[in-house]
Amino acid sequence: MKMIELSNIDLTLCILLLSALALLQRNLAPGISRQLLISMLRMLLQLSIIGLILTWLFSHVQLSLVLGVALLMILAAGLEANARQTYSWVTRWNIWISTLALFIATTSMLFLMLLAFIQATPWYHPQYFIPLLGMLLGNSLNGVSLAREYITVTAHEAQDRIEGQLMQGATWLQATAFLRRQAQHHAMIPAINGMAAAGIVSLPGMMTGQILAGTDPSQAIRYQIAILILITVATGLGSFITTYFTTRQLFDKRQRLRLDRLKTSH
Repeated sequence: MKMIELSNIDLTLCILLLSALALLQRNLAPGISRQLLISMLRMLLQLSIIGLILTWLFSHVQLSLVLGVALLMILAAGLEANARQTYSWVTRWNIWISTLALFIATTSMLFLMLLAFIQATPWYHPQYFIPLLGMLLGNSLNGVSLAREYITVTAHEAQDRIEGQLMQGATWLQATAFLRRQAQHHAMIPAINGMAAAGIVSLPGMMTGQILAGTDPSQAIRYQIAILILITVATGLGSFITTYFTTRQLFDKRQRLRLDRLKTSH
């Protein structure tokens, strides 16, 4: 079956619906109303740009171009992971933690998918490389962001507990074991919920898109199972790296808790 295309009128209707929701929220939650409109405008702009870039990339399949776009996506994701946090680093250099975590977690799963499963020729073809990287980044970003938020907020709330253990001779790893354990738990909840609800509560986006495009449902399910598992692994790996290095940055060489390295974002 041929895929049914959406017209500009269809998209305009969707935009009007979201705009109406923002207006309804204006009196009850003006902050949310503003964020809805800004997020929608960002989405429209970003997806329009990426659509033009992908169209161009599909006709210019070059390794350097594909890797360049991928690098920009990872850097943008690293910055986004640090946005809307309760606390930010005094030194902006510490943003590298989120970026490094996302780079390691997503690229490792991406190359596994491309080289072991899909085996496209060439392996860096943007038709597969960019969409898969986008899915892995988008989902891993949530885990990294949640882990970082939990650690920085809870470190302030549990300052006395952490410093008390340090005074009793505990290392920074021992004093923050509970913190890192709970941060990992919070980071993994969205990914776990996504797997547990797939097929019963929801039909995931990749599978739905393939079915709408006319792909055999059984093959679409296979792809969705693979990508959900890789997303979960990437989220777990990314949040683990973030949890470790974020916690480590809160201590100096003498293993003293340094909350002065953080400042309130708002």
